[in-house]
Amino acid sequence: MKAARIYLSVLCLSLGFLFGFSPAEKKSKATWIWQSEIIGQDKQQVLEFCEQNEINLIYLRIDMNKPSDYYRSFIREATAQGIEVHAVAGHPAWAFESNQKRMMNIVAWVKKYNLESEKDERIRGIQLDIEPYLLPQWETERERVIREWQANVEVFTEAVRDETGLTSSVALAFWLDDIPTPDDPDMPLSKWMIDQFDTICIMAYRDKLEGSNGILALIEQEMHQADELGKRVLVAVNMKKDVNDHVSFAEEGVVEMNRVLSLLPEHLEQHPSYNGVAIHDYRYWREAAASMPDVPSDRYMGTYIWRAETIRSEKDEIISFAKENDVNLLYVRIDMEQPITMYREFVKEAKAAGIEVHAMGGHPIWALTESRGKILKLVNWVKAYNQQVSPSEQFRGVHLDIEPYVMPVWREDKEAVLRQWMGNIEVFVEATKDGTNLETSVDLAAWLDKTPTPGQEDKPFSHWMIEQLDHTTLMAFRDHAAGIIGLVENQMKFAQTINKKLVVAVETKESHEGDFVTFFEEGRSEMNRQLRLVEQALERYSSYTGQAIHAYEYWKDSKE
Repeated sequence: MKAARIYLSVLCLSLGFLFGFSPAEKKSKATWIWQSEIIGQDKQQVLEFCEQNEINLIYLRIDMNKPSDYYRSFIREATAQGIEVHAVAGHPAWAFESNQKRMMNIVAWVKKYNLESEKDERIRGIQLDIEPYLLPQWETERERVIREWQANVEVFTEAVRDETGLTSSVALAFWLDDIPTPDDPDMPLSKWMIDQFDTICIMAYRDKLEGSNGILALIEQEMHQADELGKRVLVAVNMKKDVNDHVSFAEEGVVEMNRVLSLLPEHLEQHPSYNGVAIHDYRYWREAAASMPDVPSDRYMGTYIWRAETIRSEKDEIISFAKENDVNLLYVRIDMEQPITMYREFVKEAKAAGIEVHAMGGHPIWALTESRGKILKLVNWVKAYNQQVSPSEQFRGVHLDIEPYVMPVWREDKEAVLRQWMGNIEVFVEATKDGTNLETSVDLAAWLDKTPTPGQEDKPFSHWMIEQLDHTTLMAFRDHAAGIIGLVENQMKFAQTINKKLVVAVETKESHEGDFVTFFEEGRSEMNRQLRLVEQALERYSSYTGQAIHAYEYWKDSKE
């Protein structure tokens, strides 16, 4: 299978250099733990949850009455897992000058703790969570509150910077861009605050991404301000139930939250300040995740076997690999020169292991009318084979991989190629369905939703194709969840309206079209993490039928 010809939006690296960090650096995924006792009572549960959800930053409230050893073992294990631990502290009244000493106690505690601890046991930063707008004085003495808040922030950040290696951060309400800074009314208070800290968690507590009251619109000014000031921004969302439904994902659930967050990089990649996400908070997030339903058992996990002879030479290895990786769908290329017994033995063992086997064939020229006979030859071979063998040895369907866009004629006369391809598909479906219950399917470049259908200009070509088949495997060749989801989601919505099934395929073969099209560089573990995000985002669509990895021979040899 050849990767689709696709376009990549390339970030401007020079912006990163101007701001002292690269936009390609690893993004943070953070959560808050407000109950210090959790890391003692449920340490392993916390760390396992972090691993499952790719959390690499914890904002941990410090109970300064507990001994230092209480924190050391947790932070040591978190560090070994690639998780930074930052202290978080705050209270609305800490905005007042009279509470400055209380605020500075956390700085002194962290400094002392770090001096007495080994490198892998140290706290990496301190976050302030001061929300004085919750105080009655915010309405009656706002300017005084803000002035004292600013003074306290300056004292705090100066003290934190004095400690080498500590990061200062703040949890900031998104609407502070509407509040002027005392003595500088042209400067929004949000910009003044952003300038004081290394990292800002914008509390973008909304349950939708777009629209006038969506996350993107509400944080737009802060993102530009942080870009200008060279600061890092985490976009924070809320899982805690609230009387105002729109400020929390508690009602929508973890799947919808993950879907929305997975789309953020696509929308914010032009901002060098964008550095990841944060979820408030661990306790509510974990409870919501625990209530998620199991993945349906009829969901596909597929792969491709292109060298037909390997189902004989590596039969046991293929079946074993499939079981280990929960594969329940195999597209197997048919070589008609091979003995029928080879297919009978393999299909029988695969089906006994709960694996569907679909006969596969294809070539770019199969899109052309002159090659229609080749398609019919495959279909007739499969139909004849199924008639000769027992039900336990039969193929479940016929799968075509036709990718004509790699041929010069595609560039010369795309519409003519599309018309011929459409005619061949209609013949394929009709011939396959004639007298059988074989399932028809094809591989389809996900970007063909941007190509109009000849004679039906308002209909994307991918929609026309999806209408014809029992299931369509969309080649969404990207190495990150947001890119994959972005390529297929519109087609998921369409397929759902006509009760059709879609499988999402990704690549593990080394590609010369760009690192972004394959998981060859990232390896198996990262691929699995990204595919879990894809699963969580797409399972809301009834059309979503599972995933496929291209291909067995590359997947089995991929790095961990």
